[in-house]
Amino acid sequence: MLKPTVPERAFHFVNASILTLLALLMLFPFYYIFAVSFTSYEEYMKSELILWPSQWVTDAYTYILKSKEFIRSIGVTVYITVVGSLVNLVLTATMAYAITRNIWGQRVYLFLVLFTFIFSAGMIPTYLVVKATGLIDTYWALIIPGAINSFNLIVIRQFFLNIPQELNEAALIDGANDLQIFSRIVVPLSKPAFAAFGLFYAVGHWNTYFSAILYLNDPSKWTVQVILRQIVILNDATNALASAARDAARSAHQPPGETIGMAAILLATLPILIVYPFLQKHFAKGVMLGSVKG
Repeated sequence: MLKPTVPERAFHFVNASILTLLALLMLFPFYYIFAVSFTSYEEYMKSELILWPSQWVTDAYTYILKSKEFIRSIGVTVYITVVGSLVNLVLTATMAYAITRNIWGQRVYLFLVLFTFIFSAGMIPTYLVVKATGLIDTYWALIIPGAINSFNLIVIRQFFLNIPQELNEAALIDGANDLQIFSRIVVPLSKPAFAAFGLFYAVGHWNTYFSAILYLNDPSKWTVQVILRQIVILNDATNALASAARDAARSAHQPPGETIGMAAILLATLPILIVYPFLQKHFAKGVMLGSVKG
């Protein structure tokens, strides 16, 4: 192995330094949110920039976790994420498999998928369709309109095409039908792709807030991102977390809205951060296997 030259070592040092600096810059907002969420009321009111609280307190987390509204919104978001991701994967995978088979109108179906990938109807036509189908103020309004993502379907279809056709032919000779081939051969071999795109769908559902504002009129059905919007952007923690506000009114004082917002952001981000490491080993493999042919 050749010993790196001085210019090569200098390049590696500069490259590593720049990447480390960029990583620190990206991590700093998360650290700042973490530090502010544990800051006491008195210190927050006195300090303009908090990098390390002199006294670590959990008042903001106690305030949030006492709120029935926030806990309910977490439950709603978990339900939408789990059910929505399952619906997404089932419909995307079955349609992707169907257009890999030699069926009538295969090219037409593929063209329709590509057409929707390039052209979108827009917000108003989508709202009118959701309203006409009676989905307003239901959780299905957040799931059904985006049940199949065109890009994900195309990549998963390419992944299915990369599966050796000899396996399908052997199963057909043994008397298996398309449903048995899909469930017993294609699905077990596609776990990396399902893990990767399941994560894509899950993150999308977890971060849903605009569709929830648009389609859900009942505040008791709001997702956690809508509650975060009320707290962070509108600075309305009192109304967003009404039950906790009543408890705080009976106590000494309510934590400042900024620390409540930071704590709420961390609590809302934590579930995805916990799930991601378990899917990470499948993530890159699943995406790459479906992105090339041959």
